[in-house]
Amino acid sequence: MSRFGSNSFSMNRRRFREPEVDYREFRLSRLNEPRFSHIKLLGGWVVYLSLYFITENLIPYSSCHVIHCALDDMIPFNEWFLIFYCFWFVLLILSLLYFFLYDIDSFKKLQIFIMITQAVAMTAYILYPSIQTGRPEVMPRDNFLCDLAAFIYAFDTPTGVCPSLHVAYSMGIASVWCKKKDASAVWKVFVVISVILISISVAFVKQHSVIDIAAAIPVGILAEYLIYGRGAAVRRRLFRRKIRHFALHMQALR
Repeated sequence: MSRFGSNSFSMNRRRFREPEVDYREFRLSRLNEPRFSHIKLLGGWVVYLSLYFITENLIPYSSCHVIHCALDDMIPFNEWFLIFYCFWFVLLILSLLYFFLYDIDSFKKLQIFIMITQAVAMTAYILYPSIQTGRPEVMPRDNFLCDLAAFIYAFDTPTGVCPSLHVAYSMGIASVWCKKKDASAVWKVFVVISVILISISVAFVKQHSVIDIAAAIPVGILAEYLIYGRGAAVRRRLFRRKIRHFALHMQALR
């Protein structure tokens, strides 16, 4: 290889930021090592998806309470907001992935924020099953976005809606990004605007009532307080302890 080619290769390598942890060295036997212990937080998604399956499939519609307010009737279905609704998945995955690679402390905070909101929401979905009845029976227009909305409606039941996790997760994403000192002001503004549009979109695509949006706000504030408030570390330990006790109690009941 020529000297020029070697220098060019080295420059290209320096352009790519090195991950905070070399995950190529990860083995299951090293899961409890400090540098890899944050990976265990991903287990929260296994618990959530299991509970999601249970609440979606085992709670009958007849047991659900209709969530509706007068403001819902004033908000028309608008398929263009589906762009922001779906962008939520992109923003969530890319944020977690970026933090997982380059900022483990932020990854921990966002994942714990998500787990707290999941725990609160799933408790609400089980103790007070909810349903949203504002979806259009017939799509008002014939276009790709309306077809996409119909596709989403087909596999995503209108149950388990209050509070809205779309909104709660979005609050966590904005919170963590806005606290990053090395994130640019332009990116922070972009994230905040995206989160606002995402939160509004759930009402315009008739996935949630305005009540679901409002109910998600105190859930997000609770997560923010547990993670960043004074004595947050102590509260997080108590929260994890209560979760473990609850899991042991559920196993004992079986």
